[in-house]
Amino acid sequence: MGETSIGERPEPDAAGEGDGVIVTRSLTKRFRGGQLAVGGLDLTVPYGSVFGFLGPNGSGKTTTIRMLLGLIEPTSGTVRVLGRPMPRAARSVLPEVGALIEGPALYGFLSGRDNLLRYDAADPTSDPRTRRARVAGALERVGLTAAAGKKARAYSLGMKQRLGLAAALLRPRRLLVLDEPTNGLDPQGMREIRALIRELASDGTTVFLSSHLLDEIEQVCTHAAVMARGRLVTQGPVADLAAGARGRLVVRTPDVAEAARVLKEQGVGDVVAEEERVTGEVPGERDLADLNAALVRASVRVRGFGVERASLEDAFVALTGEGFDVAG
Repeated sequence: MGETSIGERPEPDAAGEGDGVIVTRSLTKRFRGGQLAVGGLDLTVPYGSVFGFLGPNGSGKTTTIRMLLGLIEPTSGTVRVLGRPMPRAARSVLPEVGALIEGPALYGFLSGRDNLLRYDAADPTSDPRTRRARVAGALERVGLTAAAGKKARAYSLGMKQRLGLAAALLRPRRLLVLDEPTNGLDPQGMREIRALIRELASDGTTVFLSSHLLDEIEQVCTHAAVMARGRLVTQGPVADLAAGARGRLVVRTPDVAEAARVLKEQGVGDVVAEEERVTGEVPGERDLADLNAALVRASVRVRGFGVERASLEDAFVALTGEGFDVAG
C-alpha cells in the first residue's frame, strides 16, 4: 500500500467501510465466565473529528479502545482503523496512530527527556538523526520543557499524563487515541491539554477521546458516543445529542415554595425548588405564557422565566436514566 499523507482518506473498500477513521460492526467482547464487557458495538468516527467516547467507569470504554488498537481480540464483530482490519493490519496501522491508554508506562529512574528518547528509539521507522529535536518539540508542545531533566518518578500524575501525551506526539499521527487524557491535571492543565487537542484537530489529526467527564466532551469534541453497561446508547454530533434532550423550565423568584406549588398544580413535572430558583420539566402541550400568568395571579414575584438549553448531561440522563460525573 502506498504512502498516505496526514488527513488523507483511504479509498473505501468493497464493504463501504471507508467512511470513518474508525468503524466497528457488531463489536463484542466477553471475558471468562461470560461477562459481557462490550456488546454489539456499531461505531463510526468521522475523519477530522474530535470524537468523545463517553461513559461512566466500567461502561466498556477502555475495553473498546484496547480492541481498536489490537491489544485484545474481540469475541466477535469487526474493527477497521484507517480503512484496514484490526488486529490483522496492526503492523501497518499502529505507526500512524498515537495512543495514551490507562496512563503512560514510564521508567522512573530516567528523566522525562530520556524516557521519550527511549520511546523514539523503539520505533523502527524513526530517524535517529532528528530524534533529539523531535523529543524537544514534543516536550515543548505539552509544557514539560522546564521539567525535561527531572526523573520521571518525581513527576506528579498530571506531569506523567503530559509525558505520555508527548510520547504519542513524537511523530505526525493520522489518529490520536486518548484514554482520560486530563486525568490528574489541575484546571489550568486541563485547559492547556484541551487547547492542544483542538490544535491537533485543526492540523488534520482525528482525535478519539475517552472520558467520564461530560464537561470535557462538551468543551472540546465535535462528535460523541455514549456508552452504558457495555452498550452504545447513542452517537452523533455533540450539538445534536444535546438538542435531542428537552431543556428545563426555570423560574427565578424569592417565593420559591409558592412558585413550586403553582407549577405542580399546573401540571409541571419534576419540580425542584432551590434558593431563589425553581425548575421543572418543560410541559409538552402547555403554553409557557399561561404558566407565567398563573404564577403572577398567585402573587409570585417572577424575576426571571424561561427555558434553559439542554446540556449533554441532560441528554445522558434522559437516555440512560443514570446520573453522571460532570466535574470539569
